Amino acid sequence: MNLRQSFTSWSFADRGTETDALLSGAASIGYAAVELIPEALWGRARHFGLQILAMNGHASIEEGLNRRAHHDRIVGELERNVRLAAAQGVPNLICFSGNRNGQADAEGASITAEALRRVSTAAENAGVTLVLELLNSRVDHPDYQCDHLQWGADVIDAVASPAVKLLYDVYHAQVMDGDLIRSIQTRHAAIGHYHTAGCPGRHDLDETQEIQYPPVLRAIAATGFAGHLAHEFVPRGEPVQALRAAYLLTEQAVA
Repeated sequence: MNLRQSFTSWSFADRGTETDALLSGAASIGYAAVELIPEALWGRARHFGLQILAMNGHASIEEGLNRRAHHDRIVGELERNVRLAAAQGVPNLICFSGNRNGQADAEGASITAEALRRVSTAAENAGVTLVLELLNSRVDHPDYQCDHLQWGADVIDAVASPAVKLLYDVYHAQVMDGDLIRSIQTRHAAIGHYHTAGCPGRHDLDETQEIQYPPVLRAIAATGFAGHLAHEFVPRGEPVQALRAAYLLTEQAVA
């Protein structure tokens, strides 16, 4: 078993380590990619051998795909970003359901699938995957609609495109559903990307948090997942050292 590892720029940047030191340090550890890094820094990341793995496909988290009033705007943004991603070798565009604002879950899922269907063929042809992110609505993103695995998987099933998958964030999933290993085992076909962080607090993958990551990581690897696992936690200490600890934990778990 093996898992390729990446990390999110936003959660490790501006925490006392210079950009080049962070990128070069991550590359020296063995990281293959970085995501959610400002486009102005793509050249620096590539200089150190890091692929740009994912970028946001559209704005915004709160006003997303679950309202038809947003569809023309979001579809236009996604179409432009699919072209950019294809030209720049970025394999994933992150998408957001938007907040409920009183909307029934079944209606929101159907409308979200409508919007993703409009872009799915372009994404397929470009070799880009639209990953709909699962976020928790209890702590970090109040009222966000794609807050349970079943809701997100229903959308993916409705779109029925190999270019539209879920972004399964283990931290957010733990806050909302728990039952991580069984969920991964049973719904992995709907998942195109993974994020990690400790719970509670969204910090390091260590003994202070409730998720036992080694068996979760083994469950992901056992599905044959061929993408990247991205660490998206806010480190308590020095970022490069935190990235090293997460990398080694993952390597040892699936060795």
